Amino acid sequence: MDPEQLVAYVRTHRDGVVATLGPDGSPQAAYLALTATDQGALVFDARESSRKITNLRRDPRIAVTVGGDDGTTLQCEGVADLPEGTDRERCGAAYAGTFPEFAGSLEQDGIVLVRVRLTWSRFSDYRE
Repeated sequence: MDPEQLVAYVRTHRDGVVATLGPDGSPQAAYLALTATDQGALVFDARESSRKITNLRRDPRIAVTVGGDDGTTLQCEGVADLPEGTDRERCGAAYAGTFPEFAGSLEQDGIVLVRVRLTWSRFSDYRE
């Protein structure tokens, strides 16, 4: 899957499961809305007080799975950060472009954007 196909796939599916590492190294997963920037980074928002943000501040490694209901999946691993300034604006624009209904939440106190720069991905198609 080339980068343009990855971006289109994520933007079409619009959700996935994100897994971070808890304080003891155990996995912690959450199902949430996500999108991709034109450059192929994944983007989602979260409450700053959520355990996924606490986990990512301690250890930025993350795994994400997108898809599944149509017989295809995109499995990803990467490194997450909480972009600021111009980078946050770009990620926010990508998120609001996919989820205009959530655009206002990006301005709320306590909401952060997470950008995931992928280090590995695999697309699987289980359809016959």
